[in-house]
Amino acid sequence: MAIEIKAPTFPESVADGTVATWHKKPGEAVKRDELIVDIETDKVVLEVLAEADGVLAEIIKNEGDTVLSNEVLGKLTAGAAASAAPAAAPAAAAPAAAAAPAAAADDAILSPAARKLAEENGIDPNSIAGTGKGGRVTKEDVLAAVEAKKNAPAAPAAKPAAAAEAPVVAAGDRTEKRVPMTRLRAKIAERLVEAQSSMAMLTTFNEVDMSEVMALRSKYKELFEKSHNGVRLGFMSFFVKAATEALKRFPAVNASIDGNDIVYHGYADIGVAVSSDRGLVVPVLRNAELMSLAEIESGIATFGKKAREGKLSIEEMTGGTFTITNGGTFGSMMSTPIVNPPQAAILGMHNIIQRPVAVNGQVVIRPMMYLALSYDHRLIDGKEAVTFLVTIKNLLEDPARLLLDI
Repeated sequence: MAIEIKAPTFPESVADGTVATWHKKPGEAVKRDELIVDIETDKVVLEVLAEADGVLAEIIKNEGDTVLSNEVLGKLTAGAAASAAPAAAPAAAAPAAAAAPAAAADDAILSPAARKLAEENGIDPNSIAGTGKGGRVTKEDVLAAVEAKKNAPAAPAAKPAAAAEAPVVAAGDRTEKRVPMTRLRAKIAERLVEAQSSMAMLTTFNEVDMSEVMALRSKYKELFEKSHNGVRLGFMSFFVKAATEALKRFPAVNASIDGNDIVYHGYADIGVAVSSDRGLVVPVLRNAELMSLAEIESGIATFGKKAREGKLSIEEMTGGTFTITNGGTFGSMMSTPIVNPPQAAILGMHNIIQRPVAVNGQVVIRPMMYLALSYDHRLIDGKEAVTFLVTIKNLLEDPARLLLDI
C-alpha cells in the first residue's frame, strides 16, 4: 500500500519550508517513526517521520525544493521492507556488495546539526555510538568522536600517502565559495531590515554594578542547585525578573503597534536570544512574570539544549512581548540591539568588566556591565525608555527589591 509522505502542517506565521535533508534514498527500507526527511523553515527544522514500516518508493520534492504545508514530499510503500532487499539482490549482486560500506553510513540516525558536523570532520556516523533517543547520534556524540580522532595517534604507514594526497595551496591563493543562505539566516536578514526601515528606533544606555547579584549568586549557587534538582543559578534569571517587574511599571515597553492601535499586553512573554549552529534563535518564556528564578533558569537551559540539537518547536519561538539578548557571552562590551517586530523594545546585556568607579567619594573597583535598551520611539518616549532602564539598574544593584516588590 502506497502512503504519501507529507510536509507538516505549518502554523499561520510560516508560509512555506525547504527540503533540507533526505535521510533515506528510494528503495531503502524504513521503520515506523524513523526520520525520513528534514524540512527547514525560517524558524526551525521540522522532522518528518515514517508512518509505517516499508520502503521509500519515490522522492517527489528534492533537497532545496520549496514546499507548502501538507504538500506531498514522496511516497512510501508500506510493508515492503522484507521483500525489497532480496528482490534487488539477484539483479546486481556484485555492485550491491560494493555499495554496502557507503550505505552503512546512512544507517545511523543523526540530527541535522550532527550530520553536518560529521561531514565537515570526515567522521563516519555509523562508527559512532548514539546516546540520543532510539540510538540517535547527537551533536555531542559527534563532538566526542571528533575529539577522539584528534587525540588518536596517527598510523605511521598512512603518513606518506596522506602527504601525497594533500592539496597544495599556494600562498595568496584567492579562493571563493558561494553557498545559498539558509532560510533562518534569510529570515533574520529580512526582519532586521524590516525593523530598521519601519521603526523610529533609538537606543539608550546605562551601566549596572553587578556586585550584589554576583555576591548573592556566589553565596547561594550550591544550595540553589541542590534545592532545584541540578538547576544552576545564572545571571539571566535576575535580568528576566528585573525586566518583568519593570514592564509592569512601564506597560508601553511591553506593548506593540497594530495598524493605528496600540496593543497593551497583560502578561510578559520574554524572548531569550540563544545561539545555535543555524544562527540566533529566540525562544519565548511564557508568563515569565509568574516564574521563579529556578523556573526561568530551567526554561533557558532547556531552550539552549533544544537549540543545539535543532529541536526547538515553532510554538516555542513564536510570539514574545519583550526580548533580552546577552552579547556579553561572546565578549561584547557594548552594542545596539535591534528590536524584533512587532515588539517595542529589546534589552542588551554585555560583558562584565572590573572597572574603577566612584562610590561615596571613593574610587573602588567594581564588576560593571553596560546595558542597552533599543526601543520604538513611535510608541515609547525617551523619558519612559530611560526610566525603564534605570529601574532595571536599580533592581539589579539591590536585588532584595525583587523579593520585596519595591
